[in-house]
Formats: sequence, C-alpha cells, structure tokens
Amino acid sequence: MACRGLSLMSGGLDSQLAIRVLQRAGAEVEAVCFSTPFFDISAAKKAADALGVKLHIVDFTDDEISLIENPAHGFGGAMNPCIDCHALMIRRAGELMTELGYDFVATGEVQGQRPMSQNKQSMGIVEKCSTMKGRLVRPMSAKLLEPTIPELEGKLDREQLLDISGRGRERQIALAAEFGIVDYPSPAGGCKLTEDGFCRKLKDLMDHEGLHDRTLVDLLTVGRRFRLPGGSSVILGRDRIENERLSSLVARLPSSVLVKNDSVPGPTALVPELKSQDDLELTRQIVCAWSRGGMGREMLKTFQIC
Repeated sequence: MACRGLSLMSGGLDSQLAIRVLQRAGAEVEAVCFSTPFFDISAAKKAADALGVKLHIVDFTDDEISLIENPAHGFGGAMNPCIDCHALMIRRAGELMTELGYDFVATGEVQGQRPMSQNKQSMGIVEKCSTMKGRLVRPMSAKLLEPTIPELEGKLDREQLLDISGRGRERQIALAAEFGIVDYPSPAGGCKLTEDGFCRKLKDLMDHEGLHDRTLVDLLTVGRRFRLPGGSSVILGRDRIENERLSSLVARLPSSVLVKNDSVPGPTALVPELKSQDDLELTRQIVCAWSRGGMGREMLKTFQIC
C-alpha cells in the first residue's frame, strides 16, 4: 500500500510545493486546513483545487480561542500565538491522520524562513507539543532534519525531499516553475491576529464581553467598533453587505438593539447588549454622523476602537 499523508494547506507557495514534493517522493497526499474567523481559507480551497487534491476543512475556532486566552509559549508581535497554534493544528491533523489510517502529517515549513516560528528551536517545540514526533514530515527542509518514520521505513524517498533553509525564495520560485504552479499569493502572515486593528477589537471584546459567544467572535471581522461610556459595544456596518449581516444577527443575540437612519442612506449599528439609554442616544448620533451628509465624526471617534 502506498504511503499516505495529510499536508497542512494555507494556500501559500510553500504549502503547495510541499504537496508536490511529497507526491514526487512517492506519497499519496490530501490537504487539511483550519477554519476560524482569524484567517481566510479561500486561498487554501483555491490551491487544493488547482493541485487536484482533496481538502479536509477542520473547525478550529474553539481551539484558537483557548490559545488566545492562554498561550503557553506567548504571542508573536501582536496577539498571534504562532508556536502553540501551529502545534495544535498539527495535533488535530494527527488525530485525523489516525482516524483515516494514514502514515504522516506534513507542513510547508522552511527552516529559518520565519525568525520566531520557524527557527530550529521553535520547530522542535512544535514537534514536541504536537505529539507527532516521527510522523511530522517537513519536506521543504527534510534533509536538514532527522529522518521521520515514513522515511526510515522506505515509504518516502528521502532523496526526493529538500534541504531549503533561510528567508530567500529563489529555490521555491524555481520549483514552482518546475511543478507548473503559477498562482500563489505573495508571502505574508495571512492571519488577522497579526494585524493591529483587528487585535484592538479582539482585546476589547476579551476585556468586556469575553470570547465565549461565537456570534460575537465571528463579528470581529465586521464593521467599525465603538466602546461607549456606559459600557455598550457598537458595531457599525461599513457597506450594504455588512449592514445586512448585522440586521440578520439580531435574532441570535436576544439582548441586542439595531439602530439605523431610515431617512438617509447610511450604516446600520448593532449593539449586542445595551447598557444604558445614554448609550442608545450616542449610538443614534454615531449612525447619523456616518450617514450621508453626516457631520461630527471627529468627536465621536473618541469612542472608536477600529
């Protein structure tokens, strides 16, 4: 029976190359990505389709929230628990690997490419915390690392794996041309937990309502945010699609209030839990200020989070 594995898929170039390198080394490979409000999986879907591999989508929101609330290895530059997040993703992929009876989990990591999360020490911590020692294959840098069980058993041809290291991208770009991979995003974090504006909204939600309500967590990607003097949170739609989404969620938030200006085009405001009548009046002022022809936004920005 052929060697079979699951490879983590972000949609970036390295994750796509990892699959092609593993296939060249004799493996049957399927992809796995993790769905949360904190990162977009559309690139992973697109890449898996282009590569012609099956994509498993795993809901990772509760896992990510637990890491944000208690990151064992701390945060990166913002509120990104990269080391713990990556280790837990690999562990979840390992659980799926066991369920399917597959042989390994792979990633597109390149040793030394990211100074904090992909140095030798961090990669070792990830492997240990993921509980996948011996079954975690990193095909892009495999020849710089200890052989894994599939390699030692002869199921994966180690000679076909790579020895890439460092932050340069020349070898990856050349490999992309060799494998016919032409559509890939420029290298970037891709995670909202690295974005200052998003993290301000996340920190405000943590400090007030908490992260236990999935609806409120999902709404972190929607609208402008305000925290009013009475303690109410205001989510202000930025366009028609966001206005409609906010309106549709009132039924899922029993204590919520919806405020909009029917006389002129403008935003819809959702207040998940109204704390005072003064906050309601201020919400009306915010809606009017951001409506067509509205004025006085500078004063109201005192309460704006992002």
